[in-house]
Amino acid sequence: MTIKVFGHKAPDTDTTGSAIIWAWYLSEIKGTPADAKLLGEPNTEAAFMLKRWSLDKPEIIELAGEGAPCVVVDTNNPAELPADINACDLLQIIDHHKLTGGIETKSPIDITMRPLACTATIMYDLMGDDAAKMPEAIKGAMLSCILSDTMEFRSPTTTDVDKILAEKLAADLGIDMGAYASEMFEAKSDVSEFSDAELIRMDSKINEIDGLKFRVSVLETTAPQIPLDRKASIMESMAAVCAEDEIDHVLLFVIDILKEEATMLIPNDVVKGVAEKSFGALVTGDAVVLPGILSRKKQIIPNLKV
Repeated sequence: MTIKVFGHKAPDTDTTGSAIIWAWYLSEIKGTPADAKLLGEPNTEAAFMLKRWSLDKPEIIELAGEGAPCVVVDTNNPAELPADINACDLLQIIDHHKLTGGIETKSPIDITMRPLACTATIMYDLMGDDAAKMPEAIKGAMLSCILSDTMEFRSPTTTDVDKILAEKLAADLGIDMGAYASEMFEAKSDVSEFSDAELIRMDSKINEIDGLKFRVSVLETTAPQIPLDRKASIMESMAAVCAEDEIDHVLLFVIDILKEEATMLIPNDVVKGVAEKSFGALVTGDAVVLPGILSRKKQIIPNLKV
């Protein structure tokens, strides 16, 4: 039976690319049939990556399938996975996030979790000498994953391992890494066709803090004014998203990649309190600028207080 390889809901570049990379490795190197899958539409940057490297968009699925062999990449959080994740035959997890807990498996499995900026970086090491066999498209996907998750090495999650590998991949591909990263970020910044609710969910994770459920959303962009011009309508849409997703509040951060700062939207007093207690912010309106805040994984979620 073909293995399904997939990452989290609201697929970004690392989740999309890593699923493709590992499915290639299992199929072409290990001789085990595997297909990459997605749990939703890829964001604009991930879609750019697919087009740039002539990669087919993986099939979108809602459920893993009872007893189906699966590999999970770029997450270990059941809230970000299919509702039937504990019913599938989960074989492996490859991730760079903190351990969440809640996944149950039918038997012992192979788990690799490392404090690197990108899941694809971990995969390169796991491949060993076989990494040299990657075709250009797979190398391009891997480079894209690293540049996206590190924000071209601006993110505090960046490690020397990520940077050295990205430089090697760019050299192998014969491309200007800075110019390519700019193309990626420009694609990510084009959010004009998305509804407010889609923007809120586009790059987000659900976290529980002191008994309250928050959807923590980030919009990483080189053109922050585009989503900020829609600030009022986005905040109005947060109530509907909370009701539909059965959560309490939305924390949305518009991250300016170039200025290396985040603007946090403040729709209500609870979120205002979170901003003040978590980041020492002085909130006087419906938004607050947080200098130096870039990473949801390292700077936002670990610091959240209600």
